[in-house]
Amino acid sequence: MSKPTKVLVAMSGGVDSSACACLLKKQGYECMGVTMKLVSNELPVVGKEEPNLKSCCSLDDVEDARSVARKLDIPFYVFNFTDDFEEKVIGPFVRDYQEGRTPNPCIACNRYLKFGHLYRRAKELGYEMIATGHYARIGYVERTGRYCLKKAKDPAKDQSYVLYQLTQDELAHTLFPLGEYHKDEIRKIAAEEGMVNAAKHDSQDICFIPDGDYAGFLERYLDNEQAEGLKPGAFVDREGNVLGTHKGICHYTIGQRKGLGIAGTAPYYVCEIDTEKNRIVLGSNEELFKRRLVADEVNWISIDPEIGEEVRCAAKIRYRHKEAPAVARRLADGKIEVVFDEPQRAITRGQAVVLYDGDLVLGGGVICGSPET
Repeated sequence: MSKPTKVLVAMSGGVDSSACACLLKKQGYECMGVTMKLVSNELPVVGKEEPNLKSCCSLDDVEDARSVARKLDIPFYVFNFTDDFEEKVIGPFVRDYQEGRTPNPCIACNRYLKFGHLYRRAKELGYEMIATGHYARIGYVERTGRYCLKKAKDPAKDQSYVLYQLTQDELAHTLFPLGEYHKDEIRKIAAEEGMVNAAKHDSQDICFIPDGDYAGFLERYLDNEQAEGLKPGAFVDREGNVLGTHKGICHYTIGQRKGLGIAGTAPYYVCEIDTEKNRIVLGSNEELFKRRLVADEVNWISIDPEIGEEVRCAAKIRYRHKEAPAVARRLADGKIEVVFDEPQRAITRGQAVVLYDGDLVLGGGVICGSPET
């Protein structure tokens, strides 16, 4: 009989990662549970002591993960990745907001921590695979010789969008057992196994900002009103006419309407963030619609198109956005250009554009511009 495959399972203390470990153990894998401590105790997080506003990696989360590991009779450890998280996720998150972009830190965390540092640590410990509680699926295409990333069976929980940066090597050594399940099935499995977190609420989208106040976090993190991104400046219209004063560009994102404090005959929306002049350009909702974007930091998964080759696809410009028909083209500088059949609202620098062919993730990149077509 062959020796069971050794799998290092990322366990956050939530129901998904706990069920992930349970399913793998039942399938005969030799598992070890690991909680990644990501948020430093010195990080200025609101709600650390409030039961409904806990940041990730709390003592309760660690104990929940440890309890499940004990119940499954698998070893369990906590890895301290706080310095790496600060360098690879929080620092870039803050800089992006300072420079007028709106980032998705979950993508950076997956890229550098969960499927970067964790995978390397697994190899150092002699584990062949890593596994997480993400809702997505991995396959292999014999014709192309490439691993592929596919949407989850449960469309409401699909997380393929935040996983588009996975490399071929990482896909070859990763397991997503939850990809074939619906969330209610996962909770049922956890309850039947008597897991303490079977009914636990899902975690926040951004784990280190549990109150959802991005601007407040940035103010506490930078702790200086003169820091870039926090300096007040002018609200202007398309003609450059001053309409009022903004609180600092960190407080705004493309498409925003609330919190502007500007009265007009029609609603104003944030249409452009001019970091060079520290201005917020306001306009109408109609001005937010564009057909074209350019993205960098591109990762192709299931295909590797030639320069200039047009790829028919459906493109998604933010996590909760409905994908839309488009054509993508690889540019000579490695970036991609995406042109939509119909204009899309609030294409935002810093967000990811992910390309799909049905359930298959073709690839994606970080939006760096949305010039007019």
